[in-house]
Amino acid sequence: MTKDKIYFDYAATTPVDHEVFEAMKPYFTDIFGNASSIHQFGQEARSAVDNARKISADFFDCKGSEIIFTGGATEANNLALKGILQTLKISGQKQIANPEIIISPIEHHSILDTARALQKEGIVVKYVPVDNFGRIKAGELATLINLNTVLVSVMYANNEIGTIEPIREISNIIAEVKKDAKKSNGIYPLFHTDAVQAVEYLDCNVETLGVDMLTMSAHKIYGPKGVGLLYVKRGTPIARIMDGGAQESGMRAGTTNIASVVGLAKALELIRKQDRSKVMGLRDKLVESVMKQITGVKYNGSKKFRLPNNANFSFEGAEGEGIVVSLDMDGFGASTGSACAAEGLEPSHVLKAIGLSDLDAHASLRLTLGRGTTDEHISKIVTALPPIIDRLRSISGGQAKREFKDKVPDDFGC
Repeated sequence: MTKDKIYFDYAATTPVDHEVFEAMKPYFTDIFGNASSIHQFGQEARSAVDNARKISADFFDCKGSEIIFTGGATEANNLALKGILQTLKISGQKQIANPEIIISPIEHHSILDTARALQKEGIVVKYVPVDNFGRIKAGELATLINLNTVLVSVMYANNEIGTIEPIREISNIIAEVKKDAKKSNGIYPLFHTDAVQAVEYLDCNVETLGVDMLTMSAHKIYGPKGVGLLYVKRGTPIARIMDGGAQESGMRAGTTNIASVVGLAKALELIRKQDRSKVMGLRDKLVESVMKQITGVKYNGSKKFRLPNNANFSFEGAEGEGIVVSLDMDGFGASTGSACAAEGLEPSHVLKAIGLSDLDAHASLRLTLGRGTTDEHISKIVTALPPIIDRLRSISGGQAKREFKDKVPDDFGC
């Protein structure tokens, strides 16, 4: 039993950074006005929101008017998909009689479930396949697009296996499609990316990426829970999906959460100070140690195109939930995949999409590192894992019977 609780689930959520917390504190008690009020109390709050919007816009290299603050990434993703389709309903555009959207099969549930909801309304949903490492088969995307395609949504980096998608390549494909009168009317398809897992470590300059919309969430980058944003490129045809007040330029009704918006902006500012090489070095040590000390292990996801803090394994003959519970009893916080799907009994849709069997998908463990991870933490979990896997394999009645093809990763570069 470890003396301290050690956290390896930073992809699920992060602690609020001390500087973020300090920046937020005045807006709970001292600067408490409603940002929509015209008196000095409200205008003081409005000034804080305006400053947060500027900081956010600077981070993504866009205009402040292109930032919509939301209650989190799930709301932002709903707005991105439903808002685009809502515009078609409002405008009654007859040139797109049967709207279609294209997504990947490894998206977060806030994209997958939103797409399924739209499907029930008659929207055609297509899935661009991924390879065995979780990378989009970009070459197949153009074949799926036709004159009815209004939106392509592909996440920047996967929350379970850490695979980074070729967003710039996808945006180039879409740009070429828009030049083809047989496949596009010049406006569509639009391109959205869920960048929730990417913001901490990857370049999120929207001009460089070539996206029309981008989603992020504060609690994944050491900011508060319950706040996120959607970048919407100027001129993008999108409609509000929630009725009420005229906040966020009429795109998101509801009293502005001043403290959380300030916290989001401060968290974005602090990202610029981070050194990703440290967490990557610790991740590499973790992976190498696990793969050498335990037999019958598969390292899931891309080795080269991968977030620097993510490690996802499948341990043959050991059930994933059992591993997580056993680690928890030893003081380690880990997961089998997305926290949003933790209560489900179905195998990970991400691992299934990259070709894993139900058995191997159920044998998965996700370890994600963060700013608080130390070399000592790596040593402790590497020591704790082997006996846990051995015990669970003996309980299941079977040791590892085969060697996975991907025994030892040889390239950890991102």
